[in-house]
Amino acid sequence: MIEARQLAKSFSARIHGARTRINAVVDVGFDAPDGAITALLGPNGAGKTTTLRMIGTLVEPDAGRIVVGGVDVKSDPRAVRASIGMLSDARGLYARLTARENIIYYSDLRGIARPLADQRLTLLSDLLDMTALLDRRTDGFSTGERMKVALARALIHDPQHLVLDEPTSGLDVMSTRALRRLLAHLRAQGKCIVVSSHIMPEVEQLADRIVIVSGGRSVAAGTSAELRTLASAPTLEDAFVALAYADAASEAAP
Repeated sequence: MIEARQLAKSFSARIHGARTRINAVVDVGFDAPDGAITALLGPNGAGKTTTLRMIGTLVEPDAGRIVVGGVDVKSDPRAVRASIGMLSDARGLYARLTARENIIYYSDLRGIARPLADQRLTLLSDLLDMTALLDRRTDGFSTGERMKVALARALIHDPQHLVLDEPTSGLDVMSTRALRRLLAHLRAQGKCIVVSSHIMPEVEQLADRIVIVSGGRSVAAGTSAELRTLASAPTLEDAFVALAYADAASEAAP
Protein backbone atom coordinates (compact mmCIF):
# COMPACT_ATOMS: atom_id res chain seq x y z
CA MET A 1 0.00 0.00 0.00
CA ILE A 2 0.93 3.67 -0.17
CA GLU A 3 0.83 5.74 3.02
CA ALA A 4 1.17 9.53 3.00
CA ARG A 5 1.30 11.55 6.22
CA GLN A 6 1.17 15.34 6.68
CA LEU A 7 2.86 16.13 3.37
CA ALA A 8 3.92 19.70 2.66
CA LYS A 9 5.75 21.32 -0.26
CA SER A 10 6.37 24.91 -1.31
CA PHE A 11 8.17 26.40 -4.30
CA SER A 12 9.99 29.65 -4.91
CA ALA A 13 8.34 31.89 -7.51
CA ARG A 14 8.72 35.43 -8.80
CA ILE A 15 5.49 37.44 -8.65
CA HIS A 16 5.46 41.08 -9.80
CA GLY A 17 9.25 41.07 -9.70
CA ALA A 18 9.52 39.84 -6.11
CA ARG A 19 10.52 36.38 -4.88
CA THR A 20 7.94 34.56 -2.78
CA ARG A 21 7.07 31.04 -1.63
CA ILE A 22 4.03 29.29 -3.08
CA ASN A 23 2.51 26.58 -0.88
CA ALA A 24 1.57 23.82 -3.33
CA VAL A 25 0.84 21.25 -0.61
CA VAL A 26 0.14 22.20 3.00
CA ASP A 27 -1.15 19.07 4.74
CA VAL A 28 -2.06 16.01 2.65
CA GLY A 29 -2.41 12.54 4.10
CA PHE A 30 -4.14 9.32 3.03
CA ASP A 31 -3.80 5.54 2.75
CA ALA A 32 -4.06 3.75 -0.61
CA PRO A 33 -4.46 -0.02 -0.11
CA ASP A 34 -3.52 -2.81 -2.48
CA GLY A 35 -6.26 -4.18 -4.72
CA ALA A 36 -8.05 -0.85 -4.88
CA ILE A 37 -8.17 2.41 -6.85
CA THR A 38 -7.70 5.50 -4.69
CA ALA A 39 -8.53 8.84 -6.32
CA LEU A 40 -7.33 12.29 -5.34
CA LEU A 41 -10.22 14.55 -6.34
CA GLY A 42 -9.76 18.30 -6.39
CA PRO A 43 -9.79 21.43 -8.53
CA ASN A 44 -6.81 22.49 -10.62
CA GLY A 45 -4.13 23.89 -8.33
CA ALA A 46 -5.29 21.89 -5.31
CA GLY A 47 -1.91 20.15 -4.92
CA LYS A 48 -2.73 16.79 -6.52
CA THR A 49 0.11 16.72 -9.04
CA THR A 50 2.72 17.82 -6.48
CA THR A 51 1.49 15.11 -4.10
CA LEU A 52 1.84 12.43 -6.77
CA ARG A 53 5.29 13.70 -7.72
CA MET A 54 6.36 13.39 -4.09
CA ILE A 55 5.08 9.81 -3.97
CA GLY A 56 6.96 9.03 -7.18
CA THR A 57 10.22 10.49 -5.75
CA LEU A 58 10.28 13.22 -8.41
CA VAL A 59 9.92 15.96 -5.77
CA GLU A 60 11.19 15.82 -2.18
CA PRO A 61 8.67 16.85 0.50
CA ASP A 62 9.47 19.75 2.81
CA ALA A 63 7.68 17.88 5.57
CA GLY A 64 5.76 14.66 6.13
CA ARG A 65 6.39 11.01 5.39
CA ILE A 66 5.63 8.66 2.51
CA VAL A 67 5.85 4.87 2.71
CA VAL A 68 5.40 2.79 -0.47
CA GLY A 69 5.09 -0.96 -0.01
CA GLY A 70 6.68 -0.70 3.42
CA VAL A 71 9.64 1.33 2.12
CA ASP A 72 10.20 4.90 3.26
CA VAL A 73 10.58 7.17 0.23
CA LYS A 74 13.23 9.33 1.88
CA SER A 75 15.27 6.38 3.15
CA ASP A 76 15.36 4.32 -0.06
CA PRO A 77 14.02 6.22 -3.08
CA ARG A 78 15.57 3.78 -5.57
CA ALA A 79 13.64 0.84 -4.12
CA VAL A 80 10.44 2.91 -4.30
CA ARG A 81 11.08 3.83 -7.95
CA ALA A 82 11.52 0.15 -8.79
CA SER A 83 8.07 -0.65 -7.37
CA ILE A 84 6.20 2.26 -8.98
CA GLY A 85 4.79 2.86 -12.44
CA MET A 86 4.40 6.62 -12.88
CA LEU A 87 2.23 8.36 -15.45
CA SER A 88 2.92 12.07 -15.04
CA ASP A 89 1.06 15.00 -16.51
CA ALA A 90 3.80 15.13 -19.19
CA ARG A 91 3.37 12.25 -21.65
CA GLY A 92 6.79 12.80 -23.28
CA LEU A 93 7.60 10.23 -25.97
CA TYR A 94 10.51 9.95 -28.38
CA ALA A 95 8.83 11.15 -31.57
CA ARG A 96 11.22 9.38 -33.97
CA LEU A 97 10.65 6.00 -32.32
CA THR A 98 7.71 3.71 -32.82
CA ALA A 99 5.38 2.99 -29.93
CA ARG A 100 7.02 -0.42 -29.51
CA GLU A 101 10.51 1.10 -29.48
CA ASN A 102 9.48 3.70 -26.89
CA ILE A 103 8.16 1.00 -24.56
CA ILE A 104 10.97 -1.53 -25.09
CA TYR A 105 13.57 1.18 -24.52
CA TYR A 106 12.18 1.68 -21.02
CA SER A 107 12.08 -2.06 -20.40
CA ASP A 108 15.77 -2.19 -21.35
CA LEU A 109 16.49 0.60 -18.85
CA ARG A 110 14.68 -1.49 -16.22
CA GLY A 111 16.85 -4.51 -17.05
CA ILE A 112 13.95 -6.67 -18.21
CA ALA A 113 14.86 -9.60 -20.46
CA ARG A 114 13.57 -9.05 -23.98
CA PRO A 115 11.35 -12.18 -24.18
CA LEU A 116 9.59 -11.16 -20.94
CA ALA A 117 9.27 -7.56 -22.13
CA ASP A 118 7.71 -8.76 -25.41
CA GLN A 119 5.27 -10.95 -23.47
CA ARG A 120 4.21 -8.08 -21.22
CA LEU A 121 3.89 -5.71 -24.17
CA THR A 122 1.55 -8.14 -25.93
CA LEU A 123 -0.69 -8.30 -22.85
CA LEU A 124 -0.69 -4.51 -22.38
CA SER A 125 -1.38 -3.80 -26.05
CA ASP A 126 -4.38 -6.15 -25.93
CA LEU A 127 -5.76 -4.54 -22.76
CA LEU A 128 -5.23 -1.03 -24.12
CA ASP A 129 -6.38 -1.85 -27.66
CA MET A 130 -3.15 -0.46 -29.12
CA THR A 131 -1.80 -3.35 -31.22
CA ALA A 132 -2.29 -1.36 -34.43
CA LEU A 133 -0.16 1.47 -33.00
CA LEU A 134 2.91 -0.51 -31.99
CA ASP A 135 4.93 -0.18 -35.17
CA ARG A 136 3.98 3.43 -35.98
CA ARG A 137 6.25 6.33 -35.08
CA THR A 138 4.70 8.31 -32.24
CA ASP A 139 5.14 11.64 -34.01
CA GLY A 140 1.61 12.81 -34.75
CA PHE A 141 -0.13 10.49 -32.28
CA SER A 142 -3.39 11.74 -30.80
CA THR A 143 -3.74 12.48 -27.08
CA GLY A 144 -5.35 9.09 -26.48
CA GLU A 145 -2.71 7.24 -28.48
CA ARG A 146 0.08 8.99 -26.58
CA MET A 147 -1.58 8.12 -23.27
CA LYS A 148 -1.74 4.44 -24.20
CA VAL A 149 1.96 4.33 -25.07
CA ALA A 150 2.94 6.26 -21.93
CA LEU A 151 0.80 3.98 -19.77
CA ALA A 152 2.23 0.81 -21.31
CA ARG A 153 5.71 2.25 -20.76
CA ALA A 154 4.91 2.88 -17.09
CA LEU A 155 3.65 -0.70 -16.66
CA ILE A 156 6.21 -2.65 -18.66
CA HIS A 157 8.16 -3.63 -15.50
CA ASP A 158 4.96 -4.93 -13.81
CA PRO A 159 5.06 -2.53 -10.81
CA GLN A 160 3.03 -3.19 -7.67
CA HIS A 161 2.12 0.49 -7.34
CA LEU A 162 0.68 2.65 -10.12
CA VAL A 163 0.48 6.45 -9.87
CA LEU A 164 -1.53 8.23 -12.58
CA ASP A 165 -1.85 12.00 -12.89
CA GLU A 166 -5.07 13.02 -14.68
CA PRO A 167 -5.06 9.87 -16.86
CA THR A 168 -8.38 10.61 -18.62
CA SER A 169 -7.55 14.22 -19.51
CA GLY A 170 -8.21 14.83 -23.20
CA LEU A 171 -9.19 11.22 -23.96
CA ASP A 172 -11.98 10.16 -26.28
CA VAL A 173 -14.63 7.64 -25.27
CA MET A 174 -12.82 4.56 -26.60
CA SER A 175 -9.50 5.49 -25.00
CA THR A 176 -11.26 6.09 -21.69
CA ARG A 177 -12.93 2.69 -21.93
CA ALA A 178 -9.56 1.04 -22.63
CA LEU A 179 -8.07 2.76 -19.59
CA ARG A 180 -10.93 1.60 -17.37
CA ARG A 181 -10.53 -1.94 -18.62
CA LEU A 182 -6.80 -1.92 -17.83
CA LEU A 183 -7.28 -0.45 -14.35
CA ALA A 184 -9.94 -3.05 -13.54
CA HIS A 185 -7.51 -5.78 -14.63
CA LEU A 186 -4.70 -4.35 -12.47
CA ARG A 187 -6.99 -3.92 -9.45
CA ALA A 188 -8.04 -7.58 -9.76
CA GLN A 189 -4.34 -8.48 -9.66
CA GLY A 190 -4.02 -6.75 -6.28
CA LYS A 191 -2.15 -3.68 -7.50
CA CYS A 192 -2.20 -0.42 -5.54
CA ILE A 193 -3.50 2.32 -7.87
CA VAL A 194 -3.58 6.05 -7.14
CA VAL A 195 -5.09 8.47 -9.66
CA SER A 196 -5.70 12.20 -9.60
CA SER A 197 -8.61 13.91 -11.32
CA HIS A 198 -10.98 16.85 -11.24
CA ILE A 199 -13.62 14.99 -13.29
CA MET A 200 -16.22 13.73 -10.85
CA PRO A 201 -18.08 11.20 -13.07
CA GLU A 202 -14.78 9.49 -13.90
CA VAL A 203 -13.76 9.36 -10.24
CA GLU A 204 -17.13 7.95 -9.23
CA GLN A 205 -16.85 5.19 -11.84
CA LEU A 206 -13.18 4.35 -11.27
CA ALA A 207 -12.42 4.80 -7.59
CA ASP A 208 -13.00 2.51 -4.63
CA ARG A 209 -11.94 5.32 -2.30
CA ILE A 210 -11.84 9.09 -2.83
CA VAL A 211 -9.62 11.66 -1.11
CA ILE A 212 -10.83 15.23 -1.56
CA VAL A 213 -7.95 17.70 -1.84
CA SER A 214 -8.50 21.45 -1.63
CA GLY A 215 -6.08 24.31 -1.06
CA GLY A 216 -3.17 21.92 -0.58
CA ARG A 217 -4.97 19.93 2.12
CA SER A 218 -6.80 16.61 2.24
CA VAL A 219 -10.17 17.60 3.69
CA ALA A 220 -12.18 14.35 3.52
CA ALA A 221 -11.82 10.71 2.47
CA GLY A 222 -14.11 7.73 1.94
CA THR A 223 -16.22 5.98 -0.64
CA SER A 224 -18.56 8.05 -2.80
CA ALA A 225 -21.48 6.99 -0.59
CA GLU A 226 -19.58 7.85 2.60
CA LEU A 227 -18.68 11.31 1.30
CA ARG A 228 -22.30 11.98 0.30
CA THR A 229 -23.41 10.94 3.79
CA LEU A 230 -20.71 13.05 5.44
CA ALA A 231 -21.82 16.14 3.52
CA SER A 232 -25.54 15.30 3.64
CA ALA A 233 -25.51 15.68 -0.13
CA PRO A 234 -27.47 13.82 -2.85
CA THR A 235 -24.58 13.62 -5.34
CA LEU A 236 -20.79 13.38 -5.25
CA GLU A 237 -20.58 16.79 -6.92
CA ASP A 238 -22.66 18.37 -4.16
CA ALA A 239 -20.60 16.57 -1.53
CA PHE A 240 -17.38 17.76 -3.15
CA VAL A 241 -18.49 21.39 -3.20
CA ALA A 242 -19.63 21.22 0.42
CA LEU A 243 -16.42 19.57 1.66
CA ALA A 244 -13.81 21.20 -0.57
CA TYR A 245 -15.12 24.73 -0.15
CA ALA A 246 -16.36 24.56 3.43
CA ASP A 247 -13.82 27.15 4.64
CA ALA A 248 -14.69 29.59 1.88
CA ALA A 249 -18.40 29.18 2.57
CA SER A 250 -17.94 29.80 6.30
CA GLU A 251 -15.87 32.92 5.64
CA ALA A 252 -18.53 34.26 3.27
CA ALA A 253 -21.36 33.62 5.73
CA PRO A 254 -22.61 36.72 7.62
